[in-house]
Order: sequence, then structure tokens, then C-alpha cells
Amino acid sequence: MKNIFSNIKGDLFGGITAGIVALPLALAFGVSSGLGPTAGLYGAIIIAFFASLFGGTDTQISGPTAPMTAVSMVVIGTIIAANDGNVNQALPTILTVFLLAGLLQIGLGLLGFGKYIRYIPYPVVSGFMTAIGVIILFTQILPSVGYYAKEDVSFVEKFKPQAQEIILQNILKDEAGEGILVLENFKETIKRSNEITQEAILKEAKTLAGKESSGVIGALTVLPRALKSINLLELLLALGTIIIIYGFKKITTAIPSTLVALVIMTVIALIFKLEYRPIEEIPGGFPVPNLEIFTGFNLGSVKPYIFTAFTLALLGAIDSLLTSVVADNMTKTKHKPNKELVGQGIGNSIAAIFGGIPGAGATIRTVVNIKSGGKTKLSGMIAGVMLLIILLGLGPIASKIPAAVLAGVLITVGIGVMDYKGLRAIPNLPKDVKLGPIKLSSEFIIMLVVLLLSTFWDLVYAVGIGLVIASLIFMKKIGDVTAKSSDVSSLQEEAWEDETEFPDQLSEEVFIKHINGPLFFGSTSNFQQLAKQIPDTAKTVIVRMDRMPYVDQSGLFALEDILIDLEKGGVQVLFVDVLEQPRYMMEKIGLIPDLVSKEHIFKTFSECLDWVKDDIKK
Repeated sequence: MKNIFSNIKGDLFGGITAGIVALPLALAFGVSSGLGPTAGLYGAIIIAFFASLFGGTDTQISGPTAPMTAVSMVVIGTIIAANDGNVNQALPTILTVFLLAGLLQIGLGLLGFGKYIRYIPYPVVSGFMTAIGVIILFTQILPSVGYYAKEDVSFVEKFKPQAQEIILQNILKDEAGEGILVLENFKETIKRSNEITQEAILKEAKTLAGKESSGVIGALTVLPRALKSINLLELLLALGTIIIIYGFKKITTAIPSTLVALVIMTVIALIFKLEYRPIEEIPGGFPVPNLEIFTGFNLGSVKPYIFTAFTLALLGAIDSLLTSVVADNMTKTKHKPNKELVGQGIGNSIAAIFGGIPGAGATIRTVVNIKSGGKTKLSGMIAGVMLLIILLGLGPIASKIPAAVLAGVLITVGIGVMDYKGLRAIPNLPKDVKLGPIKLSSEFIIMLVVLLLSTFWDLVYAVGIGLVIASLIFMKKIGDVTAKSSDVSSLQEEAWEDETEFPDQLSEEVFIKHINGPLFFGSTSNFQQLAKQIPDTAKTVIVRMDRMPYVDQSGLFALEDILIDLEKGGVQVLFVDVLEQPRYMMEKIGLIPDLVSKEHIFKTFSECLDWVKDDIKK
């Protein structure tokens, strides 16, 4: 533990500063997630402390982030809707999914997956980050103008017929579970139906109204209603927050502008006794574990969200390791990616048990920590303790923060999280894909697909589809490059440097196949087409493999088919300089020595030529 206390003064100042910066964002992300400001604060406290203690990036400050909150928001909304709008009933399932995400992160770290995160294509990350910004912007328009669909009487009224239908369906499900045959005992159904109160119908209708107005599509659906009933006070509080956040940065960056905006706008609202909408009350005292995660565990309720939990784990890993790279560049150090994933997983797992929302390494907070003097793990742990002190001492005061102020904070977060670097690069990207008469960049297509699917459909599936498209395009490009740089020719055509001195009289009988690049499932089709170019006059084919570093099963079987065809045609095949991985694969399936004997495999081309000349003489 000696190293952790080597920079106490710098770590203390860095941690305190980072904790203060994290406060408004933690509250805002908690409100945005749907679990309330307390969940955001608990997540920030616990993840900051434990991710720093067990992680692999000394200066990293972790906590709720925009991408993690955006995905969490979808998870929370879906599970609450499945529980008839009852947050308390849905909470154990929600927290179990978050716990599973944390455990999966630990698993990714222990299995050594940290080093593979870097291979996720930039267009996928870019489209996703821009979508996160768009989602936050659209979903925060409604609270920034003081509109809440659940409180719009005429809007809620439209859902009452549907609410009655759902309640009746639930009665029928309950009866089926109790073994009551409705057609034989319809009186029981009528009796239970008569017990439905107007309060129950209204509650269900409000849940449906909230669901209808959630997400980007929901926000756009109710936006005309919201604009007709703007609460001017709430709008001014949100606008004031945004103006201070951007304006104060021009004065100084030494003090976090989000915190300044939060304090100023809250003080104004309190001094002038404005009738604003405050955030949910933040309870005092230490966070308490939600043991119902374990005592009331139900695999059936969690099973539909296992893939979502994995996506959360993967997203948190990407988010954290990107921040780790930023920290490395600033401190001239090198993080340990797998250890960092384990640390993040432990932080998210413990946060879930205590009711906190999941998080990841936060770039802005990490940069603030480093600039303020933080150098060791102690700085992140101090940031968590600082937030705990604020919770214990200022919880009741923080509960008076206007909801519109946090909406304003989130709007600036949404604007800031978009990938402007990727967006600015769009006009300069090579147009390598043709859709009818239009030429487009494949990277732009990937970015746009992920952006649109994330914004209007599902964040989880959007990333998956983006990765599949990016992988297919990549494989197509590599296949094209391999085919373009490979060829089949006589020894007198397009010869390599060491092929120029072969006797002219053999040019019609001996042909050469150059394989220039990996032979995998994306290039087998072109490879087979090239093989068909070998003329009937060929008696010997030399296959040069010194530039073929890799072959997969598809490439292996394609090669095997070609060798069998050549053997049937009486053509002799010689291999030159077979590299380690391709040779191992060929020997495993018996391609060597069954189709090409070891005597027909040569280390250098000159050895092969000598053998050919001797063979011709015979």
C-alpha cells in the first residue's frame, strides 16, 4: 500500500475536485435513468471507490456516464412497464440485471478480453455516441419545458380503455393461475371486475401514458402537446442552467461550470420562492443493500435481459478503456486493461446491490482529477468518499434542486457527448460503396445505421447490427485486396523478382499461383475463380505461400477442392515457403501429405526451380 500514499496532497485535491464535478452529473443521470437521483448518487459513490481500488488505471474516476445511463434507461423503462408501472416491484429485477452486467465485466477481465476491445470499429462507436447525445437531447426537452405526460389529464384519459383491458387480462391470468375456469365460474370474474377502482384504472393509464412518451419516438409524439403547454418557469430554469454552463467556461475552467450552474439556479429558485418542480427526495444515511436481489431471485424475470446485461458490460468496458487511453496519454503511463475490467465489474456489482445505476470510466472527471494533481488510485477512492460526505451532509438540501436544472445539465451533456470528430470527417471519407447510381462511404453507412437504429429502435441491437455490417464490409475489403494482389500466370508474366530467370520453353507447362494475403471465407470465392484461370496446357503449378500468413477452415477446404481437381487433371502441385499457421492447418486435415507430399514443399523458390528443372530432365 506504500505506492498508493505517495502523492497524498495531489490525490486529495484531485479526488475532491473530481467528486464535486461528479455531483450534478450523478444526480442528473439518476433522474434520467428513471430510478431517481439517489440511484445516480449511489452509483457514483460506490463505482468511483471500488473501480479505483481494484482497477488497472491509477488516475481513472468512474461513475454513471451518458452511454451507460442511456442503455440503463431503456432497461429500467422496459422492466417497469412489464411490472405494470410499479417501480418497487420492478426494482429487484432491474438491479439483478445490473449485477449480472457487473459480473460479466469481471468475467471479461479474468478471461483476458480487455485487449480485444480496441478492435471495435470506430464508425460503430461514433454512431453509438452520437445517438446517445440525440437520445439525451430529445428525452430532456419535455422536462426542460415542464411537461410530464403522466400529469397531462387529457392525454392520460385516452389510455383508460386500454388500461381497463390490461387490468381485466391480469384478472384472467390470476384466475388461470389459481385454477379457476372462467367459463364455468364467470361470476367470480364479474365479482373481481366490479372491484376494479377508478384509482387503479387511472394508475394503469398513467403508466401507459408514461410508456407512450418515453424514448425519442415517444418524446416526438407528445412534443406538440408539450409545446402547447410550456411551463415558462421550468423553461427559464433550464435555459439559465445551459447559459451558465457554457458562459462560465469562458470565465474560468478551474471551477466546474455544471456545479456553478446547479448552485446558482437552485439558490435563485429558493430565494425567490419560485413554485418549481424539485427532484425526488434524497434519503439521508448510508446506502443500504437491497437483499431482495438474492432472496427474491427469479431466473424467469431476468432471462429476457441477459443479452442486455452483456451489452451493458461490453459498453462499460469500451467506455472505461477509452478513458484509460486518455489517462495514459496525459500521464505517460500504461493501464492494465483486464485489471481495469475487473475493477469496473466489481464497482458495478456492488453498486447494483446497493441500488445504484451502472457506470464506467468517465473522461471529463478523469481529466479533472489528473489536472488537479491526482496520480494514484487514492484519488478515485477520495472522489467516492467526497460524494458520500455530500450525501450524508447535504442530502436534504440536494433534494431541493429543480428538476428543470438537471434537465438543462443533461442537455449540455447530450450536446457534448456527440462524436463531432466523426461527423466532421464524413465529407472526406472514401466513397467505396455503390448503391445504384449513388456512391457512399461504407464507414458513413455503418455510422448512420448505428445512429438511426440506436435513436429510433434499440441501442442493444443497433450495436450488434453495426458490428455485423462492419465485419462483413471489412471481410469483403480484405477479400478484394487478397484477390487483387494474388494472381495466376505463366512464369514469364508478372514475375516476382526471383522468378525472372526461368527457361522460356517451360512457360506453357509451368504456371505459378501467387497468394498475397490471408485465405479466409471472405476471399475463397475470388481464390476459386483465380484457380479456374490455370490453362489446360499446365503440367505443373507452383503455389507461392510466403505471403499467406493465415488460412481459416473455409480457405482450407477451398484449397483442398482445387488441389483435388488439379490432381484429377494430372497437374503436379508444388508449394513454396508455407508459413507456420497455414502448414499446421493443412497437416491437421491431411492436405499435407495426402494431396501435396512433403517432397513437393520447398523452403525457397530457387529450391523449387532446381527441382522443376531436374524433374523435366527426367
